[in-house]
Amino acid sequence: MSMDSIYTELIMSHNRSGHNKHKLADASHIERGHNPSCGDDLTLQVKIESGLIVDAAFLGSGCAISQAAMSIMIDLVKNKTVEEAKALANIYLSMIRGEHVSSEQIELLQDAVVFESLSKMPARVKCGTLGWHCLDVILEK
Repeated sequence: MSMDSIYTELIMSHNRSGHNKHKLADASHIERGHNPSCGDDLTLQVKIESGLIVDAAFLGSGCAISQAAMSIMIDLVKNKTVEEAKALANIYLSMIRGEHVSSEQIELLQDAVVFESLSKMPARVKCGTLGWHCLDVILEK
């Protein structure tokens, strides 16, 4: 099995599973992300307590990439401090912009590294970063 097909399967698996796609009843922060050019419309819900992301979920509709990126991001930032999540967001967004990211930083992204190739697909960058931009806004509040 090629790496491309493994990556495609990971994206499709997250898109289909829906394990992070539900209403989070006790969210402390909510941020909607909308990309009018393609129709992605996702809302990130996060519960932060004492500087720790204790839970997160999302609602809405979007392409497989936007929903999988949101789901993978949620898995990555749950149980992280706000500062740790900010650092992960900075690494991820740098990677997507095609900036130099060290191998140690790449390892921190775990499954989110699957979106590294988006840096070569400008039309899909917004899909892969929508959730991360929502998280960024929430973490700055």
